[in-house]
Amino acid sequence: MISQVANRYARALFELADEQNQASEIYSEIVDLNDVISSNENLYDVLRSPFIPKGEKRGVAYDLFAKEVSKDSKNFLMVLIDSDRTTELSSIVQAYKQMLNNKFNIAEGQVLTAIALSPEQISELEEKLSAKYNKDVRLTNKIDKDILGGVLVKIGNEEIDGTVKSRLGDLSEILSQVIS
Repeated sequence: MISQVANRYARALFELADEQNQASEIYSEIVDLNDVISSNENLYDVLRSPFIPKGEKRGVAYDLFAKEVSKDSKNFLMVLIDSDRTTELSSIVQAYKQMLNNKFNIAEGQVLTAIALSPEQISELEEKLSAKYNKDVRLTNKIDKDILGGVLVKIGNEEIDGTVKSRLGDLSEILSQVIS
């Protein structure tokens, strides 16, 4: 779950980026910032340490990212450093992505299957779900051997369960009611 703090920071950055028609570009940059920071344990430790002065943290971040990201993304990182919120960056990225998806009417979801779906099958499923939800649905396929067969689609808080496992569970429940 995304914290209120992360939502506030994401909203502020999103509104700034959207005013400048840079919402997608800024998203790419903060994803890159997050990837670099989270993949480098030493950098992550430096940026979150209460024992390192904020000026030093700002200097390290500026030196690393001066030519890599826009002024707005760099300034945003400096705000996170100044307010001791660099540990919230991954949640901020998630919240920002939700806002970006809302802006462009995109619904992201997962399709769980026992075996991998072909790109054509995923595309066909995306088209059908896009028509149902009146959104541009984008799915990622995850393999789950416990499903046995069929598909389980998760979009937001909604699930469409067409798996063999769930059908067997339903059948078992009906049989137990009949027997008892």
